[in-house]
Amino acid sequence: MSEGLKVVALGGGHGLYASLTALRGVTSALTAVVTVADDGGSSGRLRRELGVLPPGDLRMALAALCGDDEWGRTWSEVVQHRFRSEGDLHGHAVGNLLIVALWERLGDTVAGLDWVGRLLGAHGRVLPMSSVPLDIAAEVELDGRVSTVYGQVACALTPGRVRAISLLPADPPACPEAVEAVLEADWVVFGPGSWFTSVLPHLKVPELADALHRTGARRLVALNLAPQPGETDGFSPQEHLRVLRRHAPSLKIDVVLADTGVAEDGQELEMAAAELGGRLVLAGVAEADGSPRHDAQRLASVLDEIFREKR
Repeated sequence: MSEGLKVVALGGGHGLYASLTALRGVTSALTAVVTVADDGGSSGRLRRELGVLPPGDLRMALAALCGDDEWGRTWSEVVQHRFRSEGDLHGHAVGNLLIVALWERLGDTVAGLDWVGRLLGAHGRVLPMSSVPLDIAAEVELDGRVSTVYGQVACALTPGRVRAISLLPADPPACPEAVEAVLEADWVVFGPGSWFTSVLPHLKVPELADALHRTGARRLVALNLAPQPGETDGFSPQEHLRVLRRHAPSLKIDVVLADTGVAEDGQELEMAAAELGGRLVLAGVAEADGSPRHDAQRLASVLDEIFREKR
């Protein structure tokens, strides 16, 4: 275990959940910086009704940081529990309601998340990437025509090939604590996760993007095990890296981590990693059953080995 190593993980949703589940076993100084552009489901309803940050991805990150003891497992299940009814509570996650209640009670987004983290016994801290709710605008190409779609759900589901994303408002304020965490980090981890709606948005928040460029931390990209349906259909692993480079041309990446099973053209992927200034690490980090999910223990072991390497 790389005890005391300061690691910041960027992303949202199931991808960030996977990386945090692994990372909590690697370091005790872990911070998740989470996208706040979700406009669907329980999060979207709370956002529209109360004007708050969408809490869903923040909740998932907190659940991922719960321990493996009885307390941690129980609270992880409780905050992830969704009500099933014929009424207004249907579909709401318990954790979403808990987070928003603390935000209203304390009047402080970060303090509310810290309180939930203490209740859950979270092995790390969870922060939003911006202090205001955001919307994603995506350029989507279909049959030779390019159109703009708005909203995270639409970006993920609209037929066509996503070419680029931007945020609304265009220059959102970053969460100050997130900027500080990035600047003080030893490692910053991008991905895995929905590339256009969970990973790249961090690079569109000016203060956060500046910190990601200026930090003395080493930067690692953990590639997905499969394309994201409706968002990166047909994308090769190297195409993910080229999209990252187009969105942040001057961002240097030190390590690109990919599963051995997805690197069909290892030489081309190695070249794409080199274009970002980094080296490629191929390792078996997927579940043994062949499903496109990361195995937490395998991923933790590989990350620990990478983090221990000297510059």
